[in-house]
Amino acid sequence: MRGSIIKEIKCRQVFGDRDMPAVEALVITKSGAIGRAVCTAGVSTGTHEVQFLYDGGLQWEGKGVTGAACYAQEKLGKVLLGIDAAKQREADRTLLDYMADHPNEPYAGNATAALSAAVLKAGAHAKGMQLYRHIEEIFNRDQSIVLPLASWGCFYGGSRYIPSGKQGVKPTVSFIAYDFESFHEATLALHDVVKAWDRLVFDKWGLRAACGRGSSMNGGFVQFPGGIVSSDEEIWEAANNTISKCGFFGRIGLQCDIAADSYYEKNTGLYKGIFSEAPKDRKAMINMAVRMAELFNFIVIEDPLHEEDFEGHAIVREITGIQIVGDDLFATNTVRVRKGVEIGAANAVLMKVNQVGTISDALDMAEVAYEAGYGVMPCNSRGEGIDIADYSVGINAATIRESCLGPTGGRLREIECELGKRAVFQGIKGLKGRKFAL
Repeated sequence: MRGSIIKEIKCRQVFGDRDMPAVEALVITKSGAIGRAVCTAGVSTGTHEVQFLYDGGLQWEGKGVTGAACYAQEKLGKVLLGIDAAKQREADRTLLDYMADHPNEPYAGNATAALSAAVLKAGAHAKGMQLYRHIEEIFNRDQSIVLPLASWGCFYGGSRYIPSGKQGVKPTVSFIAYDFESFHEATLALHDVVKAWDRLVFDKWGLRAACGRGSSMNGGFVQFPGGIVSSDEEIWEAANNTISKCGFFGRIGLQCDIAADSYYEKNTGLYKGIFSEAPKDRKAMINMAVRMAELFNFIVIEDPLHEEDFEGHAIVREITGIQIVGDDLFATNTVRVRKGVEIGAANAVLMKVNQVGTISDALDMAEVAYEAGYGVMPCNSRGEGIDIADYSVGINAATIRESCLGPTGGRLREIECELGKRAVFQGIKGLKGRKFAL
């Protein structure tokens, strides 16, 4: 398709959705089709993610990306000129081949990820096709078109129990609506619960939701500072009471990104500052996950243990019987997912395109996960933004990280309306774990 041939690429440093520098790539084809994408870093960053290129120095706390943007335009961008943007795998292979052939040049995963996603959008635009349809063609799986379960931010923690900690906004807890007939119906119920939660936390603790904390797309998380509660269980109980008072207990539950690696000390083998003041060993962390599932209505738990504990994740999956998601554990990496499948670690994978380097790599990972019976949960925390809605529908993901009442939720609702009766909302059947097997 001659009109989809890439004729121009522009890259620059912009502000990401966490107000930190990010690489933006703009791909323009001969027909004038445009693809624009941004790649930024996340809050919980695993050691097995692709390496980003940063400027260093004093500006932007060393996290400037002008060098990565320049590399994306002057080096990587030039090898993409003349490539067909509609042929995603060819474009991605060209990027990776160039980097493999130039090992002395700096590795810049933030450059490849931004360019790869921009090519994807330019290809869809050139074909006159919705992004999720374009992804569906690339992914090439013969399935119904699935809308994900609706979820939205509830609260986040940070270093409540160790003031000097460096945990940032983790763990995060979200509401997830699953026992409904459609995505639209689920979002209506979710909205009622979120508004009731906002009123409760203000009346009970004098706190307000900080919409956009952690990511501007993920919801109105409430921050609980130190001294407000003695343990997270107090907040979990209040969240469940809110769900019950709204009449949705058993239809809306909780999901948690523990990001346990952020709290793990290798020298002691202990997790410090998580859930309560007391340090916790591996057994205590597993017991906490079990309590969350059995007593506090958690149906999805992410990264309950540190990123190298595959066996521990397998134990948590087996005992809890709920959806256990690997983020830092898997890093959207096909090799690590295969290792997890062999061991039985978790039963779902968080998919962050910008965690692995190219769209093709992310889709390959999703294929491996699905073939093993794992779920895939897309997440927009690396600059994917509203496009995560199309990624989710394009790969038929049954669950998604938050983002269902804001702009991404609006996009998912738009897709639902466009698809009409062809849109499938799996509800509880979309969750992994024996508790949800029907």
